[in-house]
Amino acid sequence: MHRSETEGDLAHELPPALPPTVTRDDVQLPDDGSGPLLHRTYSARIRDASTRAEELMARLCADPNVVSPNEFARFQKTLGADDRMRVGDEYLVRMPGPWDGPIRVVDVTPTSFRVATLDGHLEAGQIEWRARDGGELLQFQIESWARPGDRLSDAMHHRLRMAKEVQLHMWTSVVERAARLSGGRLTGGIDIDTRVAQFSAAASAR
Repeated sequence: MHRSETEGDLAHELPPALPPTVTRDDVQLPDDGSGPLLHRTYSARIRDASTRAEELMARLCADPNVVSPNEFARFQKTLGADDRMRVGDEYLVRMPGPWDGPIRVVDVTPTSFRVATLDGHLEAGQIEWRARDGGELLQFQIESWARPGDRLSDAMHHRLRMAKEVQLHMWTSVVERAARLSGGRLTGGIDIDTRVAQFSAAASAR
């Protein structure tokens, strides 16, 4: 793993706007969170993959659990068809202890999906999984834009660092399993880039 953490500019680190067709009910926006906003990207290059980006993402959209480390997280669908992922679908991500995280799908393309966190999640923001064909290499990324969901989550992430390490293990495991699912292997490890931006509601509104 190659990890970097730098100071970010809030104007460039906020998540994408929610599509107008997605209901805002129960969505935890960054404004609803606590502490700084973390814009984090897990990136991997996969060599010798036997699947293309669209095929890989179709399998992940059908069932994210095929790459989820079940000892840390399991996706339980609570709204929507079991065999596909569409905008408006909801999941409860089951995690050890009182960490279960409800999410809503807000965007789906042939090579990506993006979810927003809902009330009760440890984070307030959005997360996107995506793949891209790039010559001889298949690229896979997980990108998140989020603040801790409340002061307790902020303390666990920044002071006790418990949530941060659990999250690190979860997402790097997903990346590694996505590489195996593609039939390929990681080349160059996993790059984890974090940009930390001090949050203000006024700046967010602008």
